[in-house]
Amino acid sequence: MRQAVASKIEEIAQRVTESEGMELVEVEVKGNDGNRLVRISIDKPAGITHADCELVSQQVGTILDVENVVPGGHYTLEVSSPGVERKLVKARDFERFRGKKAKVWLREPMEGKRYWEGTLSGFAEGTITLEIQPGKTIAFSFEQVEKANLKFEW
Repeated sequence: MRQAVASKIEEIAQRVTESEGMELVEVEVKGNDGNRLVRISIDKPAGITHADCELVSQQVGTILDVENVVPGGHYTLEVSSPGVERKLVKARDFERFRGKKAKVWLREPMEGKRYWEGTLSGFAEGTITLEIQPGKTIAFSFEQVEKANLKFEW
């Protein structure tokens, strides 16, 4: 049931963000019927503004209410940018952020480790290449990634 609701919300959010020239990064649905949280992350090349978040929130919220998508009708809707340490969710994220620092957790260990940090140096045919130190890279398939995000350096 929760997956069906999340899929419907993602479909709605995708339509809204595309129509406004934005990218839907992620949709999360958490909690239960009485205390449900719907979190939507959006992005665009020039960066997301508060007005962008408000616009998407109003449009998505209206559709969710009119179509009665969320069971019980009680939910909190959050719309935000993905932040400086944004999640890398889709395969194209690894190509888009080539040259950026990233943290990657693998489903199965490689060389005895599941956690890797480095610079995204390539993505081709489903294989991600991460430069873990100057001149040393590690390559793994997109399917091996449990979670990944950009690494902001202060």
